[in-house]
Amino acid sequence: MQRSPCFVSWFLLLLLVAVCGCSKTSDSEPDVILKLGHSLPTAHPVHIAMVFMAQRVEEKSNGRMRVEVFPNEQLGTEKESIEALQLGYMAMTKISSAPMENFVEEMKIFGIPYLFRDAEHFWKALSGPVGKELLLAGQAKRLRGLCYYDAGARSFYTKDREIQTPADLVGMKIRVQNSAMSMKLVSAMEGSPTPIPWGELYTALDQGVVDGAENNSPSFRQSRHYEVCKYYILDEHTRLPDMLMIGVPVWNSLSPEQQNILQEAVDESVVYQRKIWAEAEQADLKAVEEAGIKVIYPDKAPFRDSVKSVWEEFEGTKIGDLIERIQEVQ
Repeated sequence: MQRSPCFVSWFLLLLLVAVCGCSKTSDSEPDVILKLGHSLPTAHPVHIAMVFMAQRVEEKSNGRMRVEVFPNEQLGTEKESIEALQLGYMAMTKISSAPMENFVEEMKIFGIPYLFRDAEHFWKALSGPVGKELLLAGQAKRLRGLCYYDAGARSFYTKDREIQTPADLVGMKIRVQNSAMSMKLVSAMEGSPTPIPWGELYTALDQGVVDGAENNSPSFRQSRHYEVCKYYILDEHTRLPDMLMIGVPVWNSLSPEQQNILQEAVDESVVYQRKIWAEAEQADLKAVEEAGIKVIYPDKAPFRDSVKSVWEEFEGTKIGDLIERIQEVQ
């Protein structure tokens, strides 16, 4: 289809904003400035890792490239950020794999409960062929994955009710991400899944809009949700990685040298992030216990059994094939 000159000019302008963000006014200005927006607070290990990545990009490029990191949804919600990448007016974003499934079907695989046997199995799968394929699965949608960051295992937390078995979740309103898979998980345990944006969750918990939520321990602590929730239940039902994404229009605008510099810096940040994540996970779990939160270590077998229907639903499908390939990873 032939594009009008006006459309082409508009698209090029958006791309310029995403990649440059400003006009080069002197020789000291970088050739490329990439804007990276995300929803996490500045104390979060993933944010710290992305700042580390930005520093490495500047060092590796001798100041010719810069990544500017904007936390706390300054540039939009997760959904808005993904759409901004597709349109080319934001360069990069960090996104959980859960909302990504609304744009790339294959990302549903990460929402399969108890898919990964443990953290070691998780990283072996993501470092292998399946993980690499999934990073590039969204290219037709103008979305390219650069890496996975560790986001640990997600567990339930509740305001007023102890959860020892899935039966304890019956009828409870549990906040989930805007993800069909997250809703299937809670529904399988006969809870009531309630999608709410992350930035609105503290108020929703405080005002009783929902009875609980689910996330990893650093997010539970740093969001201050422990101020309104009494129980943290380590059922570890899913391992949803955080993903660093770049818009394909922006990626294609970079030279091969610039692409290599960016990818090398990203890869280094993954190693750094996994180290500080492990430290934060233990420290934050200890901190919420010291704040009076009851941490529950339930028998996981009943939780696994309660979600068998989610696995069965995907037999004979593309997601079912991915499940089998991941299960074969040793």
